[in-house]
Amino acid sequence: MSLLAVGVSHQTAPVALLERFAMGVDDTAKALHELVEGVYVSEALVLATCNRVEVFAEVEKFHGGVVDVSRVLARQAGATVEELSPYVTVHYEDQAVAHLFTVAAGLDSMVVGETQVLGQLRAAYALAQDEGAIGRALHPIAQRALRVGKRVHAETGIDRAGASLVSAALDRTEARLGSLSGRSVLVVGAGSMGALAATTLARRGAQVTVSSRTPAHAARLAESVDGRAADLARLPQELAAADVLLTCTGASGVVIGTDVVTAAMQSKEAAAPGDQQLVVVDLALPRDVDPGVAALPGVHVVDLALLQGERQSGHREPIAGSVAADDVSAARKLIETELSLLRAERHAAAVAPAISALRSQAAEVVDAELLRLAGRVPDLDARARTEVARTVHRVVDKLLHEPTVRVKELASAPGGTDYADALRALFGLGIDADVEAEHATLAEAVTVDPEDLRAGGIA
Repeated sequence: MSLLAVGVSHQTAPVALLERFAMGVDDTAKALHELVEGVYVSEALVLATCNRVEVFAEVEKFHGGVVDVSRVLARQAGATVEELSPYVTVHYEDQAVAHLFTVAAGLDSMVVGETQVLGQLRAAYALAQDEGAIGRALHPIAQRALRVGKRVHAETGIDRAGASLVSAALDRTEARLGSLSGRSVLVVGAGSMGALAATTLARRGAQVTVSSRTPAHAARLAESVDGRAADLARLPQELAAADVLLTCTGASGVVIGTDVVTAAMQSKEAAAPGDQQLVVVDLALPRDVDPGVAALPGVHVVDLALLQGERQSGHREPIAGSVAADDVSAARKLIETELSLLRAERHAAAVAPAISALRSQAAEVVDAELLRLAGRVPDLDARARTEVARTVHRVVDKLLHEPTVRVKELASAPGGTDYADALRALFGLGIDADVEAEHATLAEAVTVDPEDLRAGGIA
């Protein structure tokens, strides 16, 4: 059994493709069941955000696992595995764990150091638990990833600027309009992203109006930021009075059409003739706002495609906010420390069965010799027999204590799993040739260069 990470993200795929992976809770639950009901996947966790869809899975076989996961991803995107393969990344064993830790820490995000992905990972883990898709292999890895994310944000300065997609998008908005203080902003969507947006806007002094398909949610969020709630049916009128529209719903299609924005701009012009502007911040995936809105006079669109384009064209520093190189370095060192700890724990766990087998074998030898002694000295009284048994067991325990302690320590070091095999070989603990062959295959796979594991290269 081995850990595999297969997915697509903003690092490799355009926003247009990521939109096709948009997954609600029901979609994710369906994907989890489809994965674990496959031939090679025994456990799975699906992390679906606006920037990535990645599957972390415990698999029987490397290549079979990649194929099974790729098929589920392709189905979700409405594509073939061949069409998807140029955009898919694959990580294996330690590389997969390192990737998950990096994602949890916000180092692989479009906005370096953002914290929202940690909450999304926590929700993904909870859903996998609820659906019975996660077990003994993935539990400790997912829990350690959440711990890593919390430690990175608590012990480094990586999120000192409150970096998030929201703050990055609002920086672009202020570059266009100037300060948001006193500006009227309409937030459509009252989920986690909407709450983050409304809170960030309030801190920047904006006058926030919240609209949602669930009026109670809109009212609660509006009250928390000293704003007001508006019925979604009043969207055209609210939009006509807004300087900024920020939308982030979980809808599966367009929520705001070109006609609505056109009417809003006409109302603005009629109320106050002149150079009317509207900044549309669309942080939904798939998009909430019709792409045609970007062509309307006076309308400026800030969306995920724009942020991704700036990042890929080399404007990484502005998107990263004030995250310093030292903070990123500190975060990476912390990740490596946690990886080493987890690796040591896994190696120690790997050697445990060999130690248990050795102790069982020693106990069997002692019992056999005591039985033989009873046959050779039948007149030995019960008290003497008991004392002899205790003495022999103590001798064996003392002889095994130091070697087993040392084996556990050595197994915790890099390459420590070799000591388990050495223990089996030295004491004849019934080494299975098939198990040895599988271990050799896994070791070889782990040493493959990560670039060689790209799905395009193994399809």
